Amino acid sequence: MRFLRTLWQFSRPHTIIGSFLSITALYAIAVRDVPGNWPLLVGSLVAALCCNVYITGLNQWADVEVDRINKPWLPIAAGVLSRRQGMIIVLVCGFLALGFAAWFSWTFLTLIALIMGIGTAYSLPPLKFKRHHLGAAAAIALVRGLMVNVGFYQHFRYELTGNGALEPAVWPLVIFVAAFSLGIAWFKDIPDTQGDKAYSFGTLAVLAGRRPAFVAGVVVVSVAYLAVVVAAVKGILPAPAFYAVSHLWFLGMFLWQAWRLKVEDDKQVKRFYYFFWGLFFVEYVVYAAGFYM
Repeated sequence: MRFLRTLWQFSRPHTIIGSFLSITALYAIAVRDVPGNWPLLVGSLVAALCCNVYITGLNQWADVEVDRINKPWLPIAAGVLSRRQGMIIVLVCGFLALGFAAWFSWTFLTLIALIMGIGTAYSLPPLKFKRHHLGAAAAIALVRGLMVNVGFYQHFRYELTGNGALEPAVWPLVIFVAAFSLGIAWFKDIPDTQGDKAYSFGTLAVLAGRRPAFVAGVVVVSVAYLAVVVAAVKGILPAPAFYAVSHLWFLGMFLWQAWRLKVEDDKQVKRFYYFFWGLFFVEYVVYAAGFYM
């Protein structure tokens, strides 16, 4: 039980939950007009979640010294898990992700391999995108926004129908999550400025300051919500009223929490960050639900 608890912490639970909900929602959208295929969903989830652990685990393995300042509770930084044990978990999850992806098709294997490649470049030299705010933001937005939503939807549709064409109603989700991912990239670094400065990480919060980084995130996330509203008004989405009202409501909640935040208070920023991930979770549930109305 102790090992399972440590493994759960090592996986960064909020990212695991986000990946689980995103893949499940994309499956629900893809399967709405055809018979379901549970092995397809389960196998794809295993590949995606193992890929998730590979990326988040490799990041912790590579940045132990920084994490001892910014996130000392993480298993390797806290000494609960050795670097060797962490690497074993990373490698096992990487092989499992590739193995389950290969079970379906070469195209799905290529998708998972590309995501893992970007995740590797995010954490390891010589690229180490994490050190540069533009590289880090682009990597997160590319993976979570474009590759996951387009790649997994097409994977599901092709396996279910033999046709992997992307329908227009999926594009607003792609745009939303890509913009939301920029917010993730910028918000997550705000409470970590001490360690990032010490190890010369050029995050937006370090280079421009906490307040500008936060404002940039608020602006881009607001645009993400409004983009879905516009798509609903233009009739791109089913149930336009549902999408418009729900996204205006969540935008209001987001702006209310952002307005109340004291950006210099690390505890408040961390609470806001997890609230922000909660909005990410809800988005996939709401977006998929609209296709069944």
